[in-house]
Amino acid sequence: MGRAPFIKSVVILTALVCALATPVQAAGRGRGRLWLEAQNRSLDNQRATLSDVARKAMPSVVSITTRQLTDEASVSGEEPQKGIGSGFIIHADGYILTSAHVVEGASEVVISVMHPRGYVEEYVAQVVGEDSRTDCALLKIEAPRKLPVLRLASASHVRSADWIVVIGNPFGLSHSVTVGVVSFMGRTDVTPNGRDGDFDYMQMDASINPGNSGGPVLDLHGDVVAVANAVNVAGQGIGFAIPIDIAKTVIPQLRAHGRVRRGWLGISVQDYSPEVAEAFNLGQGQGVVVTEVVEGGPGERAGLLHGDVIIGLDTRRVRRAHTLRWQVAARGVGHDVRLRIHRLGKPMRLKVRLEEMPSEQPPAPTLASRRQGRRPTRAQSVLDDLLSPVPRAKTLPPTAPEVEPNAPGSEDGAPAP
Repeated sequence: MGRAPFIKSVVILTALVCALATPVQAAGRGRGRLWLEAQNRSLDNQRATLSDVARKAMPSVVSITTRQLTDEASVSGEEPQKGIGSGFIIHADGYILTSAHVVEGASEVVISVMHPRGYVEEYVAQVVGEDSRTDCALLKIEAPRKLPVLRLASASHVRSADWIVVIGNPFGLSHSVTVGVVSFMGRTDVTPNGRDGDFDYMQMDASINPGNSGGPVLDLHGDVVAVANAVNVAGQGIGFAIPIDIAKTVIPQLRAHGRVRRGWLGISVQDYSPEVAEAFNLGQGQGVVVTEVVEGGPGERAGLLHGDVIIGLDTRRVRRAHTLRWQVAARGVGHDVRLRIHRLGKPMRLKVRLEEMPSEQPPAPTLASRRQGRRPTRAQSVLDDLLSPVPRAKTLPPTAPEVEPNAPGSEDGAPAP
């Protein structure tokens, strides 16, 4: 045998071994994880039609019905208040992800799952954990079979004008599909119903309505990139979803503790701006400015002072106050973080051990209140009064509603107060 054929045979054998080893290695890395991790694939290399995405994802999307028995209803003997929402299966053993406000205050949560033979199965779900600041909830049902799951990808590869598919149960119309494009990534200046939270919204123009909340937002690979969450009740084509990266951060804690134990620095920060720089006698620069240090908190004990400019957290560069807050919260309790700061123009490094965020913390004073001695006020978005989480319907519509052409909308679609 000549040398050239021998070398060619070795190359072919090596390539075959690598091809077989890659799936095994990937499976090993994912062992023990609650969800199935999606590969980061280029949209230019693999394309799926919108209908294929919806068809393949449909069996993993569930309908959620809640019953909430209030004190007044108990006394009067009235029927419990009912609500509807959506969710999707993330683990074959019956773990389901949805929005926390869908199951908030519910006395009973019932999950409707589509059986492979076409009929609907119902299960009473256990609320494993919920977190209002990210509006995520983890549910669990006991099914006699392994359930189909959706892969959780990342919103980091999503860009404006990318196509997305939303599946849910608007007004109880199960497995409804809407299609649209991403309008904007990283909306941090919107707060549903004025709730404070760790929101970093994906804005989209796909229609979402009451009952959609908690449903999956899919990319063209059929992988989940966000969770449908809120809608602008005064507009059309303005919907919001929470990036799946946020949910993937809190799911392990919801499973382990039933809640999220956030890391806390004990400081308030604002984005670097000319006004902030002037208030603290700072020159030009980048980063986020420490505007308040809680007495006795971990930040004060580590030596942080108001007026310090944080430019780095561990190996990451810090540019936005919102991003810093989320990164600190996601680190968890008891972890050490290393801050790179500028103090009076001089670089410094500090190590801080994170503590648990207090359950009730008073709102941090704004720059204006510090300078003028006024009562603290929260900077509001122009959408604050118009935006609300997709509400749960108060009553369930008929299973097969008769719809007249141009019929007026149901009262179930009214926004929550």
